[in-house]
Amino acid sequence: MNRTLILFFFFVISLNPDVISSSSLKVHTCINEISEQDTLRKNQELYNGKVWTNTHRRINGDPYLFANYFLPGTVSSNGKTYNNLTIRYDIFSDEITIPVNREEILQLNKEMIDSFTISFENKVFKFIQIRDTLNNVDGFQGYINVLYQQKSALFIKYIKLITPEITDKSDGDFLQTKRVFLIKDGIISLIGSINDLYKVLNTDKTQVKEFLKKNKLKISKDKPESYIPLIRYIDSNGL
Repeated sequence: MNRTLILFFFFVISLNPDVISSSSLKVHTCINEISEQDTLRKNQELYNGKVWTNTHRRINGDPYLFANYFLPGTVSSNGKTYNNLTIRYDIFSDEITIPVNREEILQLNKEMIDSFTISFENKVFKFIQIRDTLNNVDGFQGYINVLYQQKSALFIKYIKLITPEITDKSDGDFLQTKRVFLIKDGIISLIGSINDLYKVLNTDKTQVKEFLKKNKLKISKDKPESYIPLIRYIDSNGL
């Protein structure tokens, strides 16, 4: 039906070249409106949240992960995955926002979200939602980035805080930080240093160093993804 309507517009325009310029703009607008309507119908179940408003106008910076603009992504809600979306991840409030149309932004209903992905600089970042608040590890809840998940699992929790520096021009600055968590043998541990990693892995340091040297690997607390080869090696060898 929509395709027939669009073809009809082009047919009418072709009959009168004098109105091509003005009519082209109308057709372009019509196509955009039809596309928005199709998207709304397709993602109607996902668009179950509240209208987003900017409450951080006096804070320097932004509360988002990677960029303050919308990024390509997917969202899984109640077992259904929605593809070809553009989303922003607010790591200050731990919420996802999505544009409904050219004028309205929606904050998704967090209770319905199982997981989501964000694509940035040719890399896909996967996040799952941890709803278990009974664990005694501070910060291991909400949306968490999955780095590795096999026998053991490695996660990053991205966070933004507001520094309490109030001036006439601002109420502070956004400051980004992160926490790294490792699950081994069912135990969740906060990894704040390389020594923490060795302690949780509970593996002979000499053997670890030999593995790293042999494979020309370096691990750094500033790059948690560098832990992955070592964790995978330990998982695969039952260490």
